Amino acid sequence: MAENFDAVLIGAGHNTLAAALHLSAKGWRVGVFEQAEVAGGAVKTGEYTLPGFRHDWAAMNLSLFAGSPFFKAHGAELTRQGCELVPVNRPFSSSFPDGTWAGVSTDIAETLAAFRALSPRDAATWESLVSRFGAEAPHLFGLLGSEMKFRALAYFMLKTWRAKGTGGSLDLTRFLLSSPRAWLEETFEHPHIRALLGAWGMHLDFAPDVAGGAMFPYLEGMAGQAFGMVIGKGGADTVVRALFASIKARGGAVETGATVTRIIKDGGRATGIELADGRRITAKRAVIAGIAPRALPRLTGGTTPAFDQAMNQFRHAPGTMMIHLAMDALPDWRAGAALQSHAYVHIAPSLDQMARTYQQAKAGLLPDEPILVVGQPTVFDPSRAPGGKHVLWVQVRMAPGTIKGDAKREIGATGWTDAAQPFAERALSILEAHAPGTRAKILGQRIVTPPELEADNPNLVGGDQVCGSHHLSQNFLFRPARGHADGSTPIANLHLTGAAVWPGAGTGAGSGYLLARKLAGK
Repeated sequence: MAENFDAVLIGAGHNTLAAALHLSAKGWRVGVFEQAEVAGGAVKTGEYTLPGFRHDWAAMNLSLFAGSPFFKAHGAELTRQGCELVPVNRPFSSSFPDGTWAGVSTDIAETLAAFRALSPRDAATWESLVSRFGAEAPHLFGLLGSEMKFRALAYFMLKTWRAKGTGGSLDLTRFLLSSPRAWLEETFEHPHIRALLGAWGMHLDFAPDVAGGAMFPYLEGMAGQAFGMVIGKGGADTVVRALFASIKARGGAVETGATVTRIIKDGGRATGIELADGRRITAKRAVIAGIAPRALPRLTGGTTPAFDQAMNQFRHAPGTMMIHLAMDALPDWRAGAALQSHAYVHIAPSLDQMARTYQQAKAGLLPDEPILVVGQPTVFDPSRAPGGKHVLWVQVRMAPGTIKGDAKREIGATGWTDAAQPFAERALSILEAHAPGTRAKILGQRIVTPPELEADNPNLVGGDQVCGSHHLSQNFLFRPARGHADGSTPIANLHLTGAAVWPGAGTGAGSGYLLARKLAGK
């Protein structure tokens, strides 16, 4: 006998879980089915090196989740179910090869002192930007939180025009279309300040010269100054475990190790799913697929030629390699001990180097000088490691999902099985140059290659942690395809959610929450 739910959700990433909880709160009976043995997708935590050392598998920064409309609506319930968040007052910094550094703290005087050491003019510019952020934030956050429909977008534009006038609205439009380099070079004079902020664009597939990327270095910089960062107590999976418990407490079901092999249709309407074990699960009101677009035609057996083509042509960003390190102590940063007090230390020396790294990865080459995002979560959450010990969370950006060669001509392997260790050694050598003696402090190590990320979570195609490029042609009204930014599909009652759907990547649960509100009538 088929199991019956109001809504059946495929995948237990944070977007599908957010949608499931909101629908449950509105009285829907939901069933969530996840192919992996552990729920969470990219948001999970485990002892991947040594016992007692807890590492975030992919996502570490939970700021978007903590500040999201979803958490505002359901945060109290999640807190009761054990969700614990840790505030971070020094969110990010950068270490540079000349032995200098720059960083952002929620203490404006501290940030200005770091900037002033490099450029008094840039410190004054930063202070001016911060003073105006309160006036600019409603427009930008309003855009990112809007439903991406013509009517909603037109309303946003009208509100912006009324608030800013014609000239101000055109200035905002120009900013939204600008590349990170264009905005950073117009705004700051010192190359290190430009690199400090430009590194954030690389988190979302916005290399320095990609149009439409200026907003992300700006927002991350201003939000870091104003609010800091948030991480999960004990690991990012505190969010997933609380979502899991909340859904079950409301009568919902969440199954892991349950692979969906087919979406069942009846007369152009989605009516349920079929699992690998042969079970059929009936959905009375909605099937919600938290999957990468390319997987949808396979599960449905086809929709319309135009929609299926759009799903199959959905473009993914370059991949990421993760290096999880159990540490005897924090790195001794050559630029100064102050770097030990920041959650993120970027090693991305210049805009030119970021641009080169990105192009190499896009061409299928192992970059000669990959960008490193070195996370130091135990500075703020000692519970993630035994007493006095630490974990390092190292993202190696960028890395090709399929290797065609090595930009440095040192690694001959073109398969990740053989290339992983030497490429990791290249990354660790870069870290060692910025923090001498780091290698000697490593107690345990786990390398996770782009193919391993995809094998664990098929949404991370080629190790793409943001589930799809956010370039202008695949963002806003076009994410994942024109006419479907709300997650709709040509099949009635079938909806797509996740990072591939507007508003895209990050831990804010935006696509899942927007979809659930639409289905439940808010």
